[in-house]
Amino acid sequence: MLRNKTVAIRLGGIGLGLAGLWLVWSQAQQQAPPLTMEKVTDNLYVIIGSGGNVAVLPTSEGVLLVDDKFAQNAPEILAKVKSVSDKPLRYVLNTHQHGDHTGGNVAMMAEGAQTLIHKNARDNMVAAKMPGLPLITFADEAQVFLGGKEVEARHLGRGHTNGDSVIYFPSERVLHTGDLFVNGQAPFIDYSAHGSIVEWDQTIERALQYDVDKVIPGHGPVATKADLVKWRQTLVTLRTRAKAACAGGAADAAKRIDAKDLGMGANPNFQRSIEGMCAELAR
Repeated sequence: MLRNKTVAIRLGGIGLGLAGLWLVWSQAQQQAPPLTMEKVTDNLYVIIGSGGNVAVLPTSEGVLLVDDKFAQNAPEILAKVKSVSDKPLRYVLNTHQHGDHTGGNVAMMAEGAQTLIHKNARDNMVAAKMPGLPLITFADEAQVFLGGKEVEARHLGRGHTNGDSVIYFPSERVLHTGDLFVNGQAPFIDYSAHGSIVEWDQTIERALQYDVDKVIPGHGPVATKADLVKWRQTLVTLRTRAKAACAGGAADAAKRIDAKDLGMGANPNFQRSIEGMCAELAR
């Protein structure tokens, strides 16, 4: 059973920048190491490596995935799913549009899976001419009921993009954040998809209203709610430092942002966020 507030397909224009980003992501993982799968709870798994983290929920009526990495990862993802369930793949919930989270959609849909994404994220995929467009969208929230399990997708506001969703597993007390939270990396604000450093921490604040024990980030190891609290404060601190750096001119702002003490690993995409951050912070 699938209930959502809005089922729609909307077309929009994000521009050539997003198409360029899709090309980069789609080609980024040519010789990736094997994926690994680990238990998050007794009933929930995560597949890590080569792109975004994939949540796997086996039920008595079928399997639900959150995200599906790059296209070339699909056979390995399906093999790992079959190692924990002999039931069919029924749903894929995409947290946002980037190709390291939606690249396997085509293969998963060929397996019979229904795909679901926020309407803004689908618009972004349309604008970038990406394959694997989900057939179902929602505006605020949607619920999937499968094998006695409920899974909730909610759009809480802008951050990484304008179409990010968090996915909540109430029976497991687990939240999948997509790239609204990346564990151990600097954030990437995708301004071609209308992301926002100004609103991002407020979006995380809403995510913190969920009563959870574990958090699956878009990238990096499984974390706790305390890690998500720390991430929210990191975003606030980073925004303050970025605003000061941008005041001296956007061209060299990246050199003036000191984030070494924030525990964020290297992320080349962060550097591509600087110009957009400076423009947003100047408004």
